[in-house]
Amino acid sequence: MSEARSGAGTSAPTVLRMILGRRLQDRRQGAQVSLDDAAKALRVKPLTIRRLEKAEVALKPLYVEKLLQTYGAGQQEIDEFVTLAERANQPGWWYPYRDVLPSWFTAYVSLETGAKTLRTYEPHYVTGLLQTHGYARALLRAGFPHDSDEDLERRVDLRLRRQSLLEKAEPPTLWVVMEEAVLHRVVGGAEVMREQIDRLLAASELDHVSIDIVPFSAGAHFGVCAPFTYFRFEERELPDIVYSEILSGSMYLDQRSDVAAHLEAHNRMSLLTSLADSKALLNRMRKEYS
Repeated sequence: MSEARSGAGTSAPTVLRMILGRRLQDRRQGAQVSLDDAAKALRVKPLTIRRLEKAEVALKPLYVEKLLQTYGAGQQEIDEFVTLAERANQPGWWYPYRDVLPSWFTAYVSLETGAKTLRTYEPHYVTGLLQTHGYARALLRAGFPHDSDEDLERRVDLRLRRQSLLEKAEPPTLWVVMEEAVLHRVVGGAEVMREQIDRLLAASELDHVSIDIVPFSAGAHFGVCAPFTYFRFEERELPDIVYSEILSGSMYLDQRSDVAAHLEAHNRMSLLTSLADSKALLNRMRKEYS
């Protein structure tokens, strides 16, 4: 995953492929093999080795086997790695939705699926993992006004399928900070908003979900910025990653300074309210939509 990259036009590695890419890099560096020497072993350019390690291309089993032999790995390690590489190259569950999934967002879905902790800031809309069918449909209709009804429903279905990760036996921790403006922006009408607030209230009762709503009374604050999501993983090979959206694409950040800045913003914003105050605000807004 690059330190900062527009997502448009890039391939989307699965989290497992990212992990294996990092392991290949660690194995090469541990064996003190340069990029040039690794490239010579495969008769490719050094850029190809770098792209394998960055998970920007599929892990070809023959390449993986030859590289590990070059790095002095034993046959058992090679066989296990090749098996994992073959699994990593298999399409993610979202592959059937590729016709309605923007290319710059596919990496996000993979990171979301594999993360242990997600922290998100939403100044405009309810985060996708907590949207109801009605809210998601109205929002996606506004975002893709030229979609056929069939394509629109596929987009909605994809969004709702993503939410299944919160229902796993060992779900990730989700910490949402959103602006009060989100609750005042009417998406789909009063009934849809009331249903959406009910969904947020129910989610706030889950042990692994926290919802902080920054009230208007907080005024100007440190974190006013574009929406972003922070991902943390159990696997040691993967760094913390922050995803941020722009109008025509996205950025994936993994430099420590960038990640630290977003974490600080998230922490500061969460201090501007409390879970109890956020829940009280949700209940007041629900009454307004009644």
